Amino acid sequence: MRDAWVIDGFQVSNRLFLGTGKFGSVELTRQALLAAEIQVTTVALRRVEPGRPEEDLLAGLPRDCRVMINTSGARDGEEALRIARLARAAGAGTWIKVEVIPDQRHLMPDNLETLRVTETLVQEGFTVFPYMSPDLSMGRRMAEAGAAAVMPLGAPIGSNRGLRTRELVAIMVREIPAPIVVDAGLGTPSDACECMELGCAAVLVNTAVAVAPDPPALAAAFRLAVAAGRQAFLAGLPPIGQAEASSPLTGFLGRS
Repeated sequence: MRDAWVIDGFQVSNRLFLGTGKFGSVELTRQALLAAEIQVTTVALRRVEPGRPEEDLLAGLPRDCRVMINTSGARDGEEALRIARLARAAGAGTWIKVEVIPDQRHLMPDNLETLRVTETLVQEGFTVFPYMSPDLSMGRRMAEAGAAAVMPLGAPIGSNRGLRTRELVAIMVREIPAPIVVDAGLGTPSDACECMELGCAAVLVNTAVAVAPDPPALAAAFRLAVAAGRQAFLAGLPPIGQAEASSPLTGFLGRS
């Protein structure tokens, strides 16, 4: 598979990950996932309802879509660990997005607790994706602990404010050997494209698509933007400089 990212033996060619919260219905969520040809999606454990297939997101996912259970709602490390273990016991898999948010006003993640949970879950055999505030030292420690990817926020969660942490994310991309996935705050396809042009491995989007007037159409637009940004990164972007003509300015109509 061309330019595939292999995560725990699973080949990912679509580098747009889509969350499943805030959609108006389960059916609308499924339409958005299909429209964007999503291969990786995040699902909160409380939304997995095997006894009610009409409300169970897992029941209608595309066959080749990998589910990443997130620990949404965890206020400390112990709650996050409990959610991850319950997810595995319930048959929801071992891919876990670690989300530890004690701050209920600004919804900023607790990096230290997130690191602790990451270390524990990796040792227990989970494939771990820690969501964190952009920080080079903590990102390195999460990568060293065995995180499959490090997921810094682009802006406060659900804000649709774009890549406000651009410089910090760029540093993390350059300095951390693990893949970087920007998660939270991206509001437009161009935001996602910018992340990919920086060299991020993927982006995770939820609110921007879920609250859009036409979620499936915007999900498809995000997919195209992510692909374009990735292709631009692989091609290599030109350096930024001063004004310089793209064609010779001499010899025009006999002038020297």
